[in-house]
Amino acid sequence: MAAPLNCMSHVPGAGLGGLALAAVLGGLLHCFGGVHGSAGGWNSLNDDLLLPYLPPQHGPQHHRRYVRDCQALLRGNATHETWPSDNSTASPLAVTYTFVSDFPPHHPNRRRVYGHLTIVRDPLRTFSVLEPGGPGGCHFHRRATVEETVSRSQCLVAQNGGYFDTKTGACLGNVVSNGRLVQSSGGVQNAQFGIRKDGTLIFGYLSEEEVLATENPFVQLVSGVGWLLRDGEVYVNQSQVAECDETQETGTFDTFVNIVSARTAVGHDRQGQLVLFHADGQSGVRGLNLWEMADFLKERGVVNAINLDGGGSATFVVNGSLANYPSDHCVLDPTWRCPRSISTVLCVHEPACQPQNCSGHGHCTLGRCHCHGAFWSGPACDVLDCGPSNCTLHGMCTDVGCICDAGWTGENCTQACTNGSYGDSCAQKCLCRNDGKCDPVHGSCTCPVGFQGIFCEEDCPLGRYGPNCQHPCQCPNQCYCDRRTGSCNISLDSAVLDKLSRAGLCLLQATSKEEFLFSKKVWVAISLGLLVLLSLSVLVNVRLALRSTNQRHEHGQYISVPLEEINGGTKERIPPAAWEEDDPTEAAWDTNLTESVHLL
Repeated sequence: MAAPLNCMSHVPGAGLGGLALAAVLGGLLHCFGGVHGSAGGWNSLNDDLLLPYLPPQHGPQHHRRYVRDCQALLRGNATHETWPSDNSTASPLAVTYTFVSDFPPHHPNRRRVYGHLTIVRDPLRTFSVLEPGGPGGCHFHRRATVEETVSRSQCLVAQNGGYFDTKTGACLGNVVSNGRLVQSSGGVQNAQFGIRKDGTLIFGYLSEEEVLATENPFVQLVSGVGWLLRDGEVYVNQSQVAECDETQETGTFDTFVNIVSARTAVGHDRQGQLVLFHADGQSGVRGLNLWEMADFLKERGVVNAINLDGGGSATFVVNGSLANYPSDHCVLDPTWRCPRSISTVLCVHEPACQPQNCSGHGHCTLGRCHCHGAFWSGPACDVLDCGPSNCTLHGMCTDVGCICDAGWTGENCTQACTNGSYGDSCAQKCLCRNDGKCDPVHGSCTCPVGFQGIFCEEDCPLGRYGPNCQHPCQCPNQCYCDRRTGSCNISLDSAVLDKLSRAGLCLLQATSKEEFLFSKKVWVAISLGLLVLLSLSVLVNVRLALRSTNQRHEHGQYISVPLEEINGGTKERIPPAAWEEDDPTEAAWDTNLTESVHLL
């Protein structure tokens, strides 16, 4: 991949000594500027001021109508120029040329000026106007060196931009940063540079309505002072009239235009490439005036250009490091020169990706997302693509490839599971036996005729046949049938015969045992029944006997016999006639009783 930035040196009219001087000077600037430029003790004294107006004024007091009316008739009513920007994606994104040139050329009193010219491709995507110190810098009147501001933005090349109030730090003029309107100047007629949403480059004077337009709005906008080139011609004189001859801190507006000093500018060439210009100097001592800068840019094919803040504000930074010779002295030690804390910054950077993190599935390089893995695709790396069939209809595309649905496998989920596997990506082994068919999704078994069970592990029991053994045999005399077809004309193999023999023996033993148990139970029941009957008979007889005894006691005649007669004291007996005869039965009973007594 080509580098996004190339640096070249150009020293017209200088020999090897000039080249060596430029190289040594550049090395010293990088060393001291890079080390001390942003350190707290190495702040600028702000002693090289080059402002076009006295604070707090910035810009002329007249309206856009005055600017329009005072320009040449060939310009019509247009107070600005438009140009389509380059949209090339070729590398490098930017090329910086370093020059050491004599001004005026071949003049006895020529001055040697050091500077840089940077050509930028595709400015709509590679150029930004930055607020000092980051977003919100203008609102808080913040100032920061160019190095400090670009440390947050990864700029390849950067230089100072618009003007600011040296006392309050407020940004001056119009500012639009990356599509966000930071501030509007209220229609003040200073030279402007901006880029609209469609990539159109704008140079010149703008009304407030044009600045605030919402249709094709500005995405970048910065204010300068002095329109250097218009449509390929030097426009300094007309610009001086349009922007008014007002005094400023170092003198009149004429002085601002004609004094030699450190300068910066922005313009474009005929390809629509952006051109950033920077020249080192010190006000009144070395550097360029606006006429010389305009001529220099015109000779190098610049079409439109405006002047930006200069003097001690002029700063040029490459890859985050100071690359020019500042004109302000340092606060800590005036022996050295320090970069000034300024307002807006012009930043050249790699094109941004949308979104910048490439949806988390890639990395951004030169405005293009390079997607991670083999399956993320699209400009934002947010599309999963698993090939032409994209997992067909039997799977889901992921960042590791196709995840197949249950029952399918293969790189694009086009192959059904074989009979020995099932489940997601056919990763599980079927357990079906006896040639049972395995469901490729769930692994359930469909048994062949003659078998049953979860895994088809059981033969049909004798007397049943067919799928899942659901049919009973229809053979005469309850004979067995073929477990597959139900046919009664079968010859059983030895294994089945052995099974039948074992089953018959077992059945016979079970039947005999049941018969024996039946006979035993019957005899036990009969014996128990007889015993119960005998017991009942005995109980009845005993009860009857007891009842008869009770009756005799209730109805019997008792005889009183003196004790002495019993002991043999008299032999006289009571004649039977003395007994009353009441009842024949009782008489009989009494006779028996008498006999019993006699027996006693």
